[in-house]
Amino acid sequence: MYWYAKKRIKALFLLPTLLVYVLFIILPVGIALYYSLMKYSGIGAPVFIGLKNYARLLNDRLVWVALKNTTIILVMNLVLLTPISFMVAVLFCKPLRASGFSKAMIYSPAIIAPIMVGLLWLFILDPRIGLLNSILEAIGLGAWKQDWIGGTVLTPYSVGIIYMWQTMGFYLTIFYAGLKTIPSEIYQAASVDGANARQRLFSITIPLMRGTIWIVVVLIVTGCFKIFETVYQLTNGSPNHLSEVLVTYMYHTTFVSSEYGYGMSIAMFTFLLTMAGSIGYIRANVKRGV
Repeated sequence: MYWYAKKRIKALFLLPTLLVYVLFIILPVGIALYYSLMKYSGIGAPVFIGLKNYARLLNDRLVWVALKNTTIILVMNLVLLTPISFMVAVLFCKPLRASGFSKAMIYSPAIIAPIMVGLLWLFILDPRIGLLNSILEAIGLGAWKQDWIGGTVLTPYSVGIIYMWQTMGFYLTIFYAGLKTIPSEIYQAASVDGANARQRLFSITIPLMRGTIWIVVVLIVTGCFKIFETVYQLTNGSPNHLSEVLVTYMYHTTFVSSEYGYGMSIAMFTFLLTMAGSIGYIRANVKRGV
């Protein structure tokens, strides 16, 4: 196997993956950066305007509304989805009745197309024809009826809950796989030393799962910044773009308003925020030795 150890052979094996990465990741980012410096409507030749699109972005109230909504969704999922999916994964590591059925039910939303998820929850949360408000009205709690979607307040929270419902099975699977890599002998030794379940969780499980936890956190950060289909199906940014997230506002600017240059500046802004958040979290964990 000496031939396999040569650097030239290793580079040859890496070349197909590198080409795919450059073609589908690096090149599109470069094209988006190029058009973000242009005034371009999709017709005719683009005109170079430098950083004017970014200056406009910083003064665009709707960009900050979209960023606020995206941040609400992100914080909800970091605070709730991460610990809940972790604890359910811990629970599934114990012998339970019908655990296989439960795992399938929790994971099943992850295989549904996001546009179908949005359509499903539209019929539940729509303030006029939705199932939730109809049930509240039927049981005499009509005063609790809300504009769960399409209003100016609750839409990002509703989207955050929907994202949790859709992705919990995926993140739970990652945690479950990580938990299965922890040798059972460690828990047996801790039990012999008198450690209870809480002590084993906080002194063994969580420290050994820190690497998996930060991977899940990075995936949640990138996932929340990429939410599009659900919001598009639920509200399409209404009313007056107040329920937009960054990606839906970028889509509207680019493909509805035909402001390709400005839309690409919003895309680059979103990309940089995602990269900054992910890299910052990774570096912080590396410094702690995780």
